[in-house]
Amino acid sequence: MTIEPISGLLATPTRIRTFDDDNGWRRFSTVCPFTRIARGRRRVQPHNVSWSHVKACGLAVLSRTARALQEAALPNSCAFCGTRLPVTVAPVCTACDRDLPRIAAACSRCGVPLATTEAGAASCGDCQRDPPPFVTTVAPLSYAFPVDAAIRALKFQRTLCYAAALGDVLLRSLPQLPPDIEALLPVPLHWRRQALRGFNQATELCRPLCRQAGFSILQQVARGRATPYQSGLDAQRRQRNLNAAFHVRDRIRARHVLIVDDVITTGATCRELARVLLDAGVAKVSALAVARA
Repeated sequence: MTIEPISGLLATPTRIRTFDDDNGWRRFSTVCPFTRIARGRRRVQPHNVSWSHVKACGLAVLSRTARALQEAALPNSCAFCGTRLPVTVAPVCTACDRDLPRIAAACSRCGVPLATTEAGAASCGDCQRDPPPFVTTVAPLSYAFPVDAAIRALKFQRTLCYAAALGDVLLRSLPQLPPDIEALLPVPLHWRRQALRGFNQATELCRPLCRQAGFSILQQVARGRATPYQSGLDAQRRQRNLNAAFHVRDRIRARHVLIVDDVITTGATCRELARVLLDAGVAKVSALAVARA
């Protein structure tokens, strides 16, 4: 057996081994285990490689190529500071996530912040006197900078990059909710307001929950009356503003429904929606929002 250098398209970067078989053929065995060439012919034969291994290698190459193309065409960056991030992570960097105004302790029924440093299942005085129609409310962030600016930009300036960032905050809050939730209900917009805005911000916040947790979105509840904006109204005027605003168009099969909204201020919207759902036969209702004012 001799060692000879070789050059060409199918050559290895260093040397190959040559030997004569029993039939008088001179064979070249490269250092690479994938190819073998017979007596000057340009015929490539598989060498000790299974089809499953080749397929796995091909899929890995395609995956890396697709990820590189996605990073080049659609780069992922932090929604708050613009730091470049891998496409496989949520659009919130570690530093910005650490600086978000989180609520340390909140009422387990309405989500209002409590003046205590210990998180628990305590209820506020208002919920003890007049329990709301939902089982629990989770709102992990306080409605302060930069969360308030992000929510306003999402709703009124169509800055949809905040939807993925805030939706990831909701996704990480799911362990605080009851495990028997079956469906999501984003707070409905009147059809004219949704047509002008182009989207429902609550529905956009639900998308990460549907992708990662497998929830479905209820389509049976609609906003039949165009109500003025809730901002700037006190609690009583908010409640009057929402009277008979929602209605159920079809039967709801889910037993436990989670209402999803961007911010909860007085809870009037969640109360009215919960009342409509319970009247339609839903057994339990909970609420999830990005922030609590």
